[in-house]
Amino acid sequence: MTETWIEAAALSGVPQDDVVAVAVQGKEIALYSVDGDVYATDNICTHGHARLCEGFLEGHEIECPLHQGRFDIRNGAAMCAPLTEGIRTYPVRIEGGKVFLDLG
Repeated sequence: MTETWIEAAALSGVPQDDVVAVAVQGKEIALYSVDGDVYATDNICTHGHARLCEGFLEGHEIECPLHQGRFDIRNGAAMCAPLTEGIRTYPVRIEGGKVFLDLG
């Protein structure tokens, strides 16, 4: 499997302990910065088609703004009801002050 790294954002554009949305190759991706690490997931909730970038980030969990389900941003796992399906996560690499993703 070949890794294909794509520039997604400037590292300075991902605020600490917060979430932002970026468009990368036609996909809407949520970028999170927690404790100096950057994580990437799909930005659309698997339950209610809400934008996760409009949700509340607490530690490594993003809360969907629509029905308050929470996902672990490190692995995409659905953490509570009403969620039944996790979200996709993406490998992240930081290089030269930029955030790169492997959309695989």
